[in-house]
Amino acid sequence: MAAHFGSRLRKGAATTAVAAAAVAALSASQAPGVTVDDRGRQSAAEATPQPDGSATGDSFYYTDLPPLDSPGPAPVIGTPISKGPAEAGIPATVLDAYKKAEAELRTSKPGCNLPWQLLAAIGKVESGHARGGDVGADGTTVTPILGPVLDGNGFAHISDTDHGLYDGDSRYDRAVGPMQFIPSTWAWAGRDGNGDGKKDPNNVYDAALAAGHYLCRNGWDLSTAGDLRSAILSYNNSTDYLNTVLKWLEFYRKDGTHSVPDGTGPLPSRRSDDTPGANPGPTPQPSTSQAPSKPGRSGGTGGTGGSGSSGKPAVPGRQGGGSSTPAKPADPTSPSTPGTPTTPPTATDTVHHLQDAGTGKLTAMAGDAFTERISTRAVTKDGAAVGQVRIRFTITGDTDAAFTGGENVAVVATDASGVAVAPALRAGEETGDFTVQAAVVGRMLPGVGYTATVTERAADALTRTADTALVCTPGGEFADRVEVKATYKGAVADRVAATATLIKSADDPAENDKGPYFKDADGNPVRTLKGLRTGADGLLTLPKLYADDTTGTFLLRITTAGGATLTVELKVAAADTSTDTSAEPSAGPSASS
Repeated sequence: MAAHFGSRLRKGAATTAVAAAAVAALSASQAPGVTVDDRGRQSAAEATPQPDGSATGDSFYYTDLPPLDSPGPAPVIGTPISKGPAEAGIPATVLDAYKKAEAELRTSKPGCNLPWQLLAAIGKVESGHARGGDVGADGTTVTPILGPVLDGNGFAHISDTDHGLYDGDSRYDRAVGPMQFIPSTWAWAGRDGNGDGKKDPNNVYDAALAAGHYLCRNGWDLSTAGDLRSAILSYNNSTDYLNTVLKWLEFYRKDGTHSVPDGTGPLPSRRSDDTPGANPGPTPQPSTSQAPSKPGRSGGTGGTGGSGSSGKPAVPGRQGGGSSTPAKPADPTSPSTPGTPTTPPTATDTVHHLQDAGTGKLTAMAGDAFTERISTRAVTKDGAAVGQVRIRFTITGDTDAAFTGGENVAVVATDASGVAVAPALRAGEETGDFTVQAAVVGRMLPGVGYTATVTERAADALTRTADTALVCTPGGEFADRVEVKATYKGAVADRVAATATLIKSADDPAENDKGPYFKDADGNPVRTLKGLRTGADGLLTLPKLYADDTTGTFLLRITTAGGATLTVELKVAAADTSTDTSAEPSAGPSASS
């Protein structure tokens, strides 16, 4: 049930049946084009590499499906909620959280087109809508909802990354909250959805908003089948999971939902690891690392995968009690005794250090993408490459630069050569240096820091958009305004800073104290304008120019960041009042000889 991304390690006949049922329904789905092979698996050609390395714990999820018969539309306001199907009931606070998250994403990431029904589908599959809406008035779960201990025993091996802050376990990580985020993912994906100044994965408003941002990264448009599929698979890289979520999405979209009181929502009954006849996994033992209950709230710790001890009877088919966790294996670094099984070291355990993998100079102009991408290699003590290790890249410093998708953290798995390549960086408008730190997820090892630099927007050429002469009489005003176009390497140079100065001469760039001038807001003469900036089309139109009583030829110099310079000639001359008399006739007849 862990948030998201990893494919589960245990699957059985029941989940295969779930996949088959979901696939059969896809022809009427809101996401056409999602296909699987004859074994219910996503084809290799369709598999989308995920920047998070499918690393959220590989935990179980709930496999209950909506009813096959369409129950009809949801009731309108004023209609008793009993007329709606039980499966369509979503606890009021949880439903409100889903809809508020959709509204926020509609503003912050409008191109994503996130439907709240997708959050509801994932929330249903991950936690049964926070255990049927077992939440307080602020949306925080009454008791924590925890996934299994990720100690490598039947699930992924993820050592502690949060010192037990969220999951109460200082040795291994566990998925946390209504949307089942593991701590290392929450560290960058977490959001404050209820405006209390905190990012709490146990709060349904925070978790729903975080899930929305997570699904909307990478520039995905969830109104398209391909991006919708990629986003869901990034939450949990399993076709069975994809099909289950799509079926609930279809149900909520077509058949509607209705609000039910908190704490009365329907509870799921089947889990992806509850397959009859399948290996049931380790025998549950009392946990030695329980998440403490919230002050002033009833109940103890949340159970594995959402089977908490909140006073409700246990849901049929769930393993263990409210505070049970799988038995922990022996420490792989300690000598084993006869008859004591040990957990073999994971790829992550073998990493000795990280090293740069040939990253070039990281420099980009404000608003542009960095052409160079960060590459980091994970190696053993002997220098051997280590594949399938998750590397977290974190942007730090005073910057608004971000990875593709607008996030400041990305997790990427190393390839067979031990190299992880971070997503492309894009510069914001803040100039200066910042750092990207690479670290191994799940290990307290020294990281590798990369310095990146954002330079100001620049132009290398300026040209006038008109070739008309700029002429004025003393004391008058120039009829035409000066307009220039800025380019950089032949392309439009937008939002480039510029300065315009009326200079003394071509060899003396000092400000002139006579001749043409601009006017400030109070109508006073000024001969230098700073803080100018080209538009999105690279054009810059200067204010109107005026002339004093001095005649002659004067120079206006325009310069931009990046060194582009253009000098424009201005003439101030008295009006020509002379009359042409060269064709006047003679006074009398010419003499003849």
